[in-house]
Amino acid sequence: MVSYEENLRMVQTLAQRVSAAGGTVYYVGGYVRDLLRGVLSKDLDVEVHGIAPETLADILDSLGERISMGESFGIFGLRHYAVDIAMPRKEKLIGRGHKDFEVFVDPFIGTEKAAMRRDFTINAMMQNVLTGEIIDHFHGEADLKAGVLRHVNNETFVEDPLRVLRAAQFAARFGFTLAPETLSVCRTVSLDALSKERVAGELFKALDKAGRPSVFFETLRDCGQLDFWFPEIKALTGVPVGDCGQADNSVCDVYAHTMQTLDAAAGYRLQVHEPRYFMLAALMHDLGKAVCFQKGSPYDAHAEEGARAAKNLLNRLTDEKKAAVYVDNMVRLHMLPKTLSDAPPQEIYALYDRSVSVEDLIRLRQADDLAGPSPQDAQKTADLLFCTLEEYQRLALRPEVTGQDLLAAGLRPGKTFSVLLQYAHKLHLCGDDKEEAMAKVLEKARLSSTEET
Repeated sequence: MVSYEENLRMVQTLAQRVSAAGGTVYYVGGYVRDLLRGVLSKDLDVEVHGIAPETLADILDSLGERISMGESFGIFGLRHYAVDIAMPRKEKLIGRGHKDFEVFVDPFIGTEKAAMRRDFTINAMMQNVLTGEIIDHFHGEADLKAGVLRHVNNETFVEDPLRVLRAAQFAARFGFTLAPETLSVCRTVSLDALSKERVAGELFKALDKAGRPSVFFETLRDCGQLDFWFPEIKALTGVPVGDCGQADNSVCDVYAHTMQTLDAAAGYRLQVHEPRYFMLAALMHDLGKAVCFQKGSPYDAHAEEGARAAKNLLNRLTDEKKAAVYVDNMVRLHMLPKTLSDAPPQEIYALYDRSVSVEDLIRLRQADDLAGPSPQDAQKTADLLFCTLEEYQRLALRPEVTGQDLLAAGLRPGKTFSVLLQYAHKLHLCGDDKEEAMAKVLEKARLSSTEET
């Protein structure tokens, strides 16, 4: 791919040649929005008005290798350039799915009708590539300055239900609030025809980029849109944080606690090994409390119950097995770093052995504590755990008794073989060197053999 500056130069050249042919090229969508926000956008989307599709194809062929990314939809690109080049189009809904549209390319409909198919006013602005003039038929710049997310058109907005999730995602990323009329429209839209990939795409943008990802869920809750895709999150509403109905004084319910944990976790995205999975684990860490509350059972089992609930939620959103393994492990273990923080080091090391990412687990515990009744203790607990992690990692570098060592010593694989390996690893974590551990393992094997006979 060429550089960003080369992409811009190519757009300028395209605009000049389109202008010579009687047309106009506009920057559209997120590029113009981010330009007015003072943010450099890497998404270069342009729209070509006033020339026939055949003419545009000839111009693109003169600039490089034309790529059709949906020729019937009037969408093109140029190989090696990261620019989406589209023509104005009209769409007619013919079904319930996000692909159920009949599309008509019409380069001569004008900027207002072309912008009318956009989702929000802040995304409906255009900028003339050659003159820099901003075309703003729906007052998007005013909404941008006011931090308001307002839909462009009632009829076109509801034709794509993903726009409800986009509203929540934009609200989370940009700190916007929904206009009252947009909130009302979002409440009327059914989301059940969306694919999991599109839903997950909007969720992940919020989890990956938003300073306060909780706003994504707060917006969906305000729209009455948690039921179909996020019922496990909705179920946390009204569930007391503490066991036996004794909530702590820091939050109202598990839903509020989860949102606070999620926002706290966002502060560690740059410090963890798997940022997106980490954010999913923060979102799902206490799902089991709703299950326990509904059953009337103690919260002691909420980690196990939560792992099952998290599996259901994740399966609804993604088929990624690595995400499932990570979240399951984190949800099951998330309470243990706190309960074991004062335990003997060997018990903490055994926990670290079970974790898919010890550093991420400690950060999840820290985010959870920051959203708890004693946030002032969160850093102290984390520091203690990281100290034990350093010792654990130091021990991990020392030679350890392996299965090959046991075979070399004449032991045969059998029902006691794995028991002996586990014993050897425990000795390793207790600080025994390999020679000491091997002697104790062989003695244990001899005693086991004697008992069997």
